[in-house]
Amino acid sequence: MAGPLAGLRIIEIAGIGPGPFCGMMLADHGAEVIRIERPGGGTGLPDSSKDVLLRSRPTLTIDLKSPAGAAAVRELAKTADGLIEGYRPGVMERFGLGPDVLLADNPKLVYGRMTGWGQEGPYAQVAGHDINYIALAGVLDAIGREGEKPLAPLNLVADFGGGGMLLAFGMLAAILHAQRTGQGQVVDCAMVDGSALLMSMFWGLKAMGGMRPERGTNFLDSGAHFYETYATSDGGHVALGAIEPQFYGRLRELAGLATDPDFDSQMDPRAWPVLKTRLEALFLTRTRAEWCELLEYSDACFAPVLSMDEAPAHPHNAARGTFVEAGGVTQPAPAPRYSATPTVSPSMPGRRAVDPVEVLSGFGLADERVAELVGSGVVS
Repeated sequence: MAGPLAGLRIIEIAGIGPGPFCGMMLADHGAEVIRIERPGGGTGLPDSSKDVLLRSRPTLTIDLKSPAGAAAVRELAKTADGLIEGYRPGVMERFGLGPDVLLADNPKLVYGRMTGWGQEGPYAQVAGHDINYIALAGVLDAIGREGEKPLAPLNLVADFGGGGMLLAFGMLAAILHAQRTGQGQVVDCAMVDGSALLMSMFWGLKAMGGMRPERGTNFLDSGAHFYETYATSDGGHVALGAIEPQFYGRLRELAGLATDPDFDSQMDPRAWPVLKTRLEALFLTRTRAEWCELLEYSDACFAPVLSMDEAPAHPHNAARGTFVEAGGVTQPAPAPRYSATPTVSPSMPGRRAVDPVEVLSGFGLADERVAELVGSGVVS
C-alpha cells in the first residue's frame, strides 16, 4: 500500500477525458480504483495500452445495460467509498444505478458526477466539449492575442483543470465529510462551473479595474512585453515572466537594457507595443541555447520553451523526476509529492494482467458470488 489515499475504494465508470483523469489522480495517490468499461468499449485510440490516463488501475468489463451487470456494480458500490461517472444526466438512473439507489444501499457513498454543463440547466442534456464549456464560462474570450480570434488552450481548462482535477478534489472533500458524519452525497462537477472557477483571479482584477476587456492587452495575456514568448535566431522560443520590479530589473541587467530609458515604462500599456518590438528584435540576435546560457537559472523569470520531446531531459525536470517511464511510455510523474506517503509508481494498462477474481474479492464480495460473476461472464 502506498500513497495518502491508501484504503479508499473507488469505482470509475469508464469515460473519456476528465473522468479517467480523476480516476488516474486518485489511483496515483493510493486509492484502489476499479475502472468499469462496457463490452466493446474503449477510448477509441489506436493503442489504449499506452494511454497514460488509464494507468495504475485495473479495468473490468461489465455490461451496465444488463440486469446482471448492473446488479454486479450495485454490489461493488456497497463497499466502495466513492463512484465516479461521466454520462449525461439520467443515464445512470436508467441503468438502475443512480445515486438514490446506491446511497440507499451505502449511505456513506460519495457519488461523483462529471458533466460538461451540470445536472440541471437549459444546457444539461446538450452535447459539448472543452471548447464549448470555456466559451460559455467567459474563459475562451479572454485567451488570445490582440485583434485576433479567441485561441483554444488545448483542452486543459475544462476537461482537466476545471473537470477531472476539480472532481478529484470534490470527491475527497465529500469522502472526508462522510468519514466524519456517515453521510454520503452527490458531487455535481460541471466543467462550465470549474472553468469559471479557474478565472477567479481575473474576476477580481476586473472588479478592481485591473483588467481591460480586450483580449491580448493585459499583462498576463500577451499584452505586455515582459510576459511574453519570443523567437530566437535558430527558430526556438523563450518565455519571459518578469512581472515584479526586481525580476524585471534583473532581466534588464542581463539583457543589456539596464540603462535604456525606454524600458523604465514597464507598467505603461501605451509603451508595451514598442517595447515588445524591441525585445522581438533583441531575442532574434541569439539562439535559444545562447539565451539560456545568459538568462537561465537567474531571477529574470526566464525559461526556454521546450517541446514534449525535450522537457523530460531538461536538468531541472530530470533532477526532480518530473517525468517517468512506465511500459515504454514517457509520462508525467504523479504529483504533488508527500514526505510520508509516497505516490504510486505508474503502471500502464497494457503491461499488467487483471485477475477479475482478485479485483472483486478485494472489494469485499464473497467468494461464491465472485465465482458466479466471473464464471457466467457478467464480469470479465
